[in-house]
Order: sequence, then C-alpha cells, then structure tokens
Amino acid sequence: MTAFDVDVFLQQPLTARLATNGPTVRPVWFLWEHGAFWILTGPWTRLFHRVGDDPAVALVVDECDPATGLVRQVIARGRAELVSFDVPRGRRKLARYLGADEGRWDERFVRYLYDDPAERGTVWLRLTPASLHVQDLSYAVAD
Repeated sequence: MTAFDVDVFLQQPLTARLATNGPTVRPVWFLWEHGAFWILTGPWTRLFHRVGDDPAVALVVDECDPATGLVRQVIARGRAELVSFDVPRGRRKLARYLGADEGRWDERFVRYLYDDPAERGTVWLRLTPASLHVQDLSYAVAD
C-alpha cells in the first residue's frame, strides 16, 4: 500500500455513496472543503428528513480501475449537520461536476443557484468527519 494525497483525491469529480440510518445508501455529488463534505439537499429529498431524524452517517468515496490496478478509498463517519445554503459554494460544487460554463448546465442545476434557497428550502448537508479512513489498495497489473 502507498500513501496518496487525500485532498487531491477528493477534489476529483467522483461520486460518493452516503449511508443513513434505515439503512439507506444513495449516490451523491459532494464538495470537499475545509475538512468537510458538502452535499446539496432540501425538504424534497428523503436524505434531508433522514438526517433530521438521525444525523449519524457514513460516506465512501472510491475509485477502482482494473486496467491500471488503481484502487483507492476514503471512508468518513460522523454526524451530519443541515446548514444554510450559500451560492458561491454551490457554484464551486456544481462546476466541478458540470464544468465552469453555467450556460451548458441543465436548468435544474442552475435553479439551485438562482432560486431563493429559503423559499425552495435548499440547504447543505455538512459532514465534518469524526473519523476518516484512507486506503490505497492499488496493485500491479500483470503484463
């Protein structure tokens, strides 16, 4: 096993899987900033309600490429918080998955930035990990 830069790894536009009590696991887009995972949510989602009922969550971000043998994972656990939505962070999160040109984004993503978050109920789920387990399980591929 080798070490890798967790911050660089988490800056990639990877999909995480977030587990809540239920149990329920769902894929999510995230932003990793200031030692926390930021996930856009609101009252239109089950995630919002599940976290409101029980904030204990686990999150996995990983990648696996059998062609190169690259296998890395980050597993975070902790208590999620629902916090006020801010547009600049929303723009950074969406741009990493959709590109910098908002004109090319699907309208449903643009609405998150320009609709009134208070009216829509848009919030952030912030997970500041109580534990963060990082592993590089990469292997050499036979020729």
